Amino acid sequence: MKWLMIAAIILIDQFSKWLVITRLKEIGTIPVIEDVFHLHYLENRGAAFGLLQNQRLFFLMITLAITAGILWYLYRYPQTNKLLTLSLCLISGGAIGNFIDRAAYGYVVDFLDFQIWPVFNIADSAIVIGQGLLIYYILKDFQAEKMGGSP
Repeated sequence: MKWLMIAAIILIDQFSKWLVITRLKEIGTIPVIEDVFHLHYLENRGAAFGLLQNQRLFFLMITLAITAGILWYLYRYPQTNKLLTLSLCLISGGAIGNFIDRAAYGYVVDFLDFQIWPVFNIADSAIVIGQGLLIYYILKDFQAEKMGGSP
């Protein structure tokens, strides 16, 4: 199931970006809710918030190393905590989605624009949700398991 989840995240992310490239790139921006939420085509050559612009090789190598570590862990420990598994699937699926963009185009395609936050995409959302769940797991479930209790 975890491999299917990772594949689904990658497919949804890549399909949404394909739609954005083929239908939104020439238009640029479509207001969905004026001044609140727009679909906005953006080529992000950096990391979160546009940091480290034009460091493509660095991002490719870091993503490859981290994702390989996560996938190895998921393979090696198939019966791990469900929350931990979910968080790692979200992180790796999102990371692979953005990795594909960087490898293919040299940048990540972003398009979800809430006007008060930097523009992002489905892969970014999966990574952030996965990281939030991982933090929760570390703070709550992992501590409970370490103490011998159940989460």
